[in-house]
Amino acid sequence: MFAYRHAFHAGNHADVLKHIVLQQVMQYMMQKDKPYWVIDTHAGAGIYSLASKEAQTKGEYLQGIARLSLQDETDPAIVAYLELLTRINKDHGYACLDGQYPMYPGSPLIAEYLLRADDRLRAFELHPSDAPLLEDLFHKHKQVKVFAEDGFHALKALLPPPTKRAVILMDPPYEIKTDYDKVVQAVREGMQRFAEGVYLIWYPILPRADYRRMLDGLKKLSDKTLNVSMQVQAPNADGFGLLGSGVFMINPPWTMTATMTHTLPRLLEKLAQTPDASYSLEQGAALA
Repeated sequence: MFAYRHAFHAGNHADVLKHIVLQQVMQYMMQKDKPYWVIDTHAGAGIYSLASKEAQTKGEYLQGIARLSLQDETDPAIVAYLELLTRINKDHGYACLDGQYPMYPGSPLIAEYLLRADDRLRAFELHPSDAPLLEDLFHKHKQVKVFAEDGFHALKALLPPPTKRAVILMDPPYEIKTDYDKVVQAVREGMQRFAEGVYLIWYPILPRADYRRMLDGLKKLSDKTLNVSMQVQAPNADGFGLLGSGVFMINPPWTMTATMTHTLPRLLEKLAQTPDASYSLEQGAALA
C-alpha cells in the first residue's frame, strides 16, 4: 500500500481523458445557478512538475498531454481543456511555449479552477507524502477542504451535500485488486444516500480483467450510465502495461453522449500508439 504516486504518471493519456470528462461535466453543472459540490475521493498531490525526476523517469506525459497543442486543435472540448491548462500554468508562473506544459494540474486543482463563488470542493488523500502537499496547495482556499482520510470510507458521510447537487470523482490507483470491489461498494453506499449525484469512476484498461468485473458491478447500480474509454497501446512484451483507460458515469449530463461522440475520435487520433487503437462509448438503457 502507498506505493503508488501520481507524480510518475501525471499528464499521461489517462489523465487527458479523465480531465476532459471532468471539465465537461462541471461546465454542464454550472448551467444552473444553484451551487454544487465536487468530491474527489483520491485527490493526489494536486499539482505536478513535468520536469521532475518522477515525471521524467516514466515520461508518460510524452504520450499524453505533450501530443496535444492549441495551435492545431479545433475540437471544442479539447480546446477548452488546453486553454484551462494554459491558464493554470500561467497562474503558477509557468510559460506554455508551443503547447508545452511545464506543470500538470491534478483533478482537484482543475476542479478548483472551475468552481464558482458558492460551489465547494472536498478532496481526500491518504498517502503520507501527497496529503501534506495537497493541504499546502489549498490552505488559503476557503471553498476547498482537504481530508487526510480514505475517500472510499469517508464519502458516504458527505452525502447528500447541503446543495443536493454534486459531482463525485472516484479515481483510486487500483494498486491492489481489492480497490475494484471497494469502488463498487463505495458507489453503492453513496447512491443509497444520494441517488441523484453525478458519479465519475475512472478506471485503467489493463491486460488482466479485474476492471471488467468492476464495470459489471457498476452497471447493476443504475441504468442511467455512460461509459467512455480509449485503448491506445498494446501490451508490452511481459503482458503488462496501461493499455488505456475509461470513465464510467452514473447520471451523466445529457450532453455528454454528443460531446464524447465528437471528442473521442479526435483524442484517439492524437494519442494512439498502435494501429489497432480504439475507443468505445456505451450508454445504459435509460440513455439509449
